[in-house]
Amino acid sequence: MGLRCAGMLCVLCLTLTVRAFTQEGFKELVLKQLGLSEVPKLHKRDLVDLVIPEHVRNKYMSMLKRQRVKRRALPSLAGILRGIPGHTGEVLYSDTATRQKLMFDMEGRIPKNSEVTMAELKLFKKPLDRANLPAKQSHRPVSNARVSVYWVQRQHDGTNRTSLIDSRLVPIRESGWKSFDVTQAVHYWLRNKRQEPMFLEVWIEGERMGSYASEMAKAVLFTSQDPKDKALGKPELVLYTLNLDDYGSPGDCREEAVLGRSTCCRQKHYISFRELSWAQHWILEPAGFQAYRCSGGCLQPPRPLPLPGSGQRSCAVAGSSALPIIYLVKKGNRTEIQAAEFPDMIVERCSCLTDG
Repeated sequence: MGLRCAGMLCVLCLTLTVRAFTQEGFKELVLKQLGLSEVPKLHKRDLVDLVIPEHVRNKYMSMLKRQRVKRRALPSLAGILRGIPGHTGEVLYSDTATRQKLMFDMEGRIPKNSEVTMAELKLFKKPLDRANLPAKQSHRPVSNARVSVYWVQRQHDGTNRTSLIDSRLVPIRESGWKSFDVTQAVHYWLRNKRQEPMFLEVWIEGERMGSYASEMAKAVLFTSQDPKDKALGKPELVLYTLNLDDYGSPGDCREEAVLGRSTCCRQKHYISFRELSWAQHWILEPAGFQAYRCSGGCLQPPRPLPLPGSGQRSCAVAGSSALPIIYLVKKGNRTEIQAAEFPDMIVERCSCLTDG
């Protein structure tokens, strides 16, 4: 299913991002861009044991990384946050995946009046123990394992909900440090923090379907946060932050000056899919996004206007980017998982533009 109405809806999309956000208007936009007349009617059985297909996950990660590269700022300060001393990282095994839970103490570690521009999870892959490899069979060779990192959000009812952050193939026979971009997870934590650490899950799966690839993936072992794990290289979270006093992004509103600001600037405006009742079950990724909006006034030309067509100047969107999503859609009695990009959903620049 394509984004059939994308071209016509760009202006509507930007209008919604700039002006006061309304759930109904945003819902109408999302449904039109996906070519849907109403929110998909899903049953509980449609949501049980959902598995994102490999090609959908790869497409989503490719779109997400393309957006990250465009936005990434040069870091000015690096600080290393290690796992909480004494915390045991529980490792769970199943037929389909190896899962490792990680916890990082974040409170007070991010300097005041600073912005996290990039966050990197570093995991140390232990040397391969050939005893962990399954017996050779007449299968197509398997060289890699799929390693995915998820942010874990603890719900008020005690359950957990995960959001895919990064995913890549890791060579099974290589050892050493492997890095994952978890900037989005840190941004989620900053948005949702409730005086608690940040929780991540690392999933290790076969690079393709089948029991042999799954068994091969179990040979991939990372050093845990367990103090009993004597291997070198505990999991690390590396933060790159910008001091907004010295390196604030030109054109972005300073938080303390948003109200009553007279100069055009880009203001933070977060939209959470998890908090939208109509979207929380069928928009799987991301959990939410920083849409931004344009705020403030502009200097006006002197009267009378010197040139015809020079109307009122107002603060408006001068640049935008797309938002990648993974979503569920009903096709008859089948439920499909798809990936798509919503164009012009994130305001990148604001400027004083002349009407007309």
